[in-house]
Amino acid sequence: MVQEAKRMQGYGSDFIKEMFAAAKNPDMISFAGGAPAPELYALEAFRAASDKAFEVHQRTIMAYDGAYGVAALREFIASQWMPRTGTNITADDLLILSGSQQGIDYAARLYLDEGDTVIVEHPSYLGALNTFSALRANYVSVDTDVNGMRMDALEEALIANPQAKLIYTVPDFQNPTGITLAEDRRRKMVELAEQYDVMIIEDSPYYEIRFEGDFIPAIKSFDKADRVIYLGSFSKTLCPGIRLGWVVASKAVIERYRVLKEATDFQAGTVAQYQAATFLADYSLDEHLKTSRDVYRGRRDAALAAIEQTFPDEVSFTRPAGGYFIWVEAPGINATEMVVYAMNEIGVAYVPGESFYASDPRVDTLRLSYSQMTEDKIGEGIGRLGRLLKEARA
Repeated sequence: MVQEAKRMQGYGSDFIKEMFAAAKNPDMISFAGGAPAPELYALEAFRAASDKAFEVHQRTIMAYDGAYGVAALREFIASQWMPRTGTNITADDLLILSGSQQGIDYAARLYLDEGDTVIVEHPSYLGALNTFSALRANYVSVDTDVNGMRMDALEEALIANPQAKLIYTVPDFQNPTGITLAEDRRRKMVELAEQYDVMIIEDSPYYEIRFEGDFIPAIKSFDKADRVIYLGSFSKTLCPGIRLGWVVASKAVIERYRVLKEATDFQAGTVAQYQAATFLADYSLDEHLKTSRDVYRGRRDAALAAIEQTFPDEVSFTRPAGGYFIWVEAPGINATEMVVYAMNEIGVAYVPGESFYASDPRVDTLRLSYSQMTEDKIGEGIGRLGRLLKEARA
């Protein structure tokens, strides 16, 4: 038997597979999957946009288009989407990806050799950790608080690790904690990246899912020295099935992404790009987002109310102003060991927090996603989980 490459050891987590399995079980109240609510997919509008795209573009929609991506979609992102983040660019400053996860993978391939150092939040996004681990990266974890990654701790990490190449962050409604990086810290992160010669990967799929407070400019908006690679996605705002994201970076980095794109899947799907571009041109993005935000606000509120009513007093939790996630810390409880019992005995799924740590994992943490369950199911599921947590502490 031919031996697998050593990098395959980095793809060791089964949690993503288990999250999808839990989400598909109709009898399960699942707080596991970090995906949009299917009832919010603009099915009829997207179907009409798809029909129009084929009618207008004919066989062009079925052909190769090139690694940079369909011009109409790139123009929309550059002129309509990125200015909402405070970032002014042209279509030449971005490239269309097959989902923003691909953008993380390309950044890792572009900058990391075995043993190179990546600075991440503590805890951080599991999908990114899997990608970096496959390249056998070295991690330095930086603590966060209610305002995101602490800049004093980040600078200490940069001083202690002068060989660090990348800072990876999810600044908006972070996966898994739901916290958001404050504006002053975004400015400071860019300053530190310039001072200590590192690149920033700004992974921002949740930016538009803010339902409370004011929008904060993207880290990329403060970037004057081409230190930030911005990753955006349609998966959380339109639908994940089209598998479309984008990268905004310096023209030099975009050219390296083009090389990586051509070497892997050549380009993002032409059909999906034309469908998305037509939908975005013909239908109100703001109206679609308003509907989504209203639904997620209601579900966030239902989850927080149920947690306050049913969880043990010793438990602490985050209060996200957007996105999908609530982070729970339950001292004295092993949430990793408890998850199988929760799924099998009370019909509730969540993701143990242990899997989101690059180092020094905590087993007394868990991530709850409220995006896919109705408010009634959220109340019922959180109530069951609260009773289980109280029993575990007894």
